Amino acid sequence: MNGKQASLWQRFQQYYSEYPELGLAVDLSRMAFSPDFLAKLEPALQRAYQEMQALEQGALANADEQRMVGHYWLRAPHRVPKKHRALAREITQTIADLKAFARDVHEGRVAGERGPFKNLLVIGIGGSALGPQFIAHALGHPLTDKMNVYFFDNTDPDGMDRVMAPLLMELGQTLCLVISKSGGTKETRNGMVEAAAAYARAGLRFGAHAVAITARGLNSQLEKLAQEERWLRIFPMWDWVGGRTSVTSAVGLLPAALQGLDIDALLAGAQACDEVTREPNTARNPAAQLAAMWYYAGQGRGARDMVVLPYKDRLELFSKYLQQLVMESLGKELDRDGRLVCQGLTVYGNKGSTDQHAYVQQLRDGLNNFFVTFIEVLRDRQGESIAVEGSATTGDFLQGFLLGTRQALWENGRESITLTLQEVSPFTVGVLIALFERAVGLYASLINLNAYHQPGVEAGKKAAGQVLALQEKVLQFLGRRPGRPQTLAAIARGLQAEEHIETIFKVCEHLAANPDRGLTKKAGPSLPETAYALAAKNKARKD
Repeated sequence: MNGKQASLWQRFQQYYSEYPELGLAVDLSRMAFSPDFLAKLEPALQRAYQEMQALEQGALANADEQRMVGHYWLRAPHRVPKKHRALAREITQTIADLKAFARDVHEGRVAGERGPFKNLLVIGIGGSALGPQFIAHALGHPLTDKMNVYFFDNTDPDGMDRVMAPLLMELGQTLCLVISKSGGTKETRNGMVEAAAAYARAGLRFGAHAVAITARGLNSQLEKLAQEERWLRIFPMWDWVGGRTSVTSAVGLLPAALQGLDIDALLAGAQACDEVTREPNTARNPAAQLAAMWYYAGQGRGARDMVVLPYKDRLELFSKYLQQLVMESLGKELDRDGRLVCQGLTVYGNKGSTDQHAYVQQLRDGLNNFFVTFIEVLRDRQGESIAVEGSATTGDFLQGFLLGTRQALWENGRESITLTLQEVSPFTVGVLIALFERAVGLYASLINLNAYHQPGVEAGKKAAGQVLALQEKVLQFLGRRPGRPQTLAAIARGLQAEEHIETIFKVCEHLAANPDRGLTKKAGPSLPETAYALAAKNKARKD
């Protein structure tokens, strides 16, 4: 063993931690922080522990919406503050209710208009889709799943058509789960409207196949609709649970239970990880260790990206799930004191060893603007493996690629964290979910951010609404001049919206590309001479 290898082995022994109760190990040895780094960061970490404790005790963490942030209570109702004890009963009752509902579906007591439910269509956006998708992919199996699970997770018509295609002949046996806290989220509402239309075309009543997860008693449009149309059930989505941390609420648990997954084990894993990560001893707190490494790698300002490489097909969607959890939580313009900081932590990744044939070349030899989080899974499969070369199995090769890639990166000055799981199971998936939720919360404290609001997302929704309102005005303007092509300048001038002429162009191009919208394009020799007209039969109603 040469000097460099001996030094790395010494670092490994110092910065490798096992958590047998979680089936988890954490290796920080290939992050090249100085020997005194953690000691210098410790006072800030202690403040972060105190803030996390206050959060769990019911502090108003989301000042924008004046609400608590209590996703940790979802897997430990006994920790709900005494003044909110009614919430503990609601959490416990909801879990019991959704498990009972899943049993009724599996045993045929709740069925569709054409037989027992065999398919599940989940309609959501953001955390209402990413969390359930991650769990379904990580824990499902076609031979053991009790229902086939599909997702509408965007407002892309072609995407919906592709998802719906295999279900069209089985809609009468397809349960539809619509997830929206307010019912006003446009992507989710659009998916619901498209799905309801498909049921109607099949001669089916949508409400007889639909379940809602939404805010109860808070003027939710979805709750009102589900009541009016006599949907099968309505499950609660509490205002103190953000979408990106909702996976251990009914949002993630109900689809998992319907799929036939062990949600008790999932909750147990998350609860066990929460318990360990309440430990104010950083050397024994895996979430704090991650948060400290994020702070080190990005110099406390997100200067490096985090590449997530799970060497397990089942965890392929984990980086996608983390993109929302981490980037929506930490991507903020202002800190908690109102200072301009433009913070964030960029997350990307796919899976190993696929990525060794994709972007690992750049990771090793290109820009050194990242650190890697490897996720190693020790259990290869359920059952025995055959040897594919010598005595080596396919799982041996998978580990070899992980260790080889990690070493190749280290030798070229690229840093990495390695998380090791004993296996992928409902318990360890719960551990992973809680681990990164806690790491996000602790890191946000370190850099003085509010991790629990999302002003940028709300700004994007508002801007989208303005575009759609402008589109309606364009259609009305052209509808009053049926069959007469109008230039972009004429449309903008007529709407007194000259400052939005580019948006008008994009709107007209989109409408003209879809023949069913009735808008035609008359191309000119230059963009200013290009004109658009609405067919007479599509004449819009006058203002």
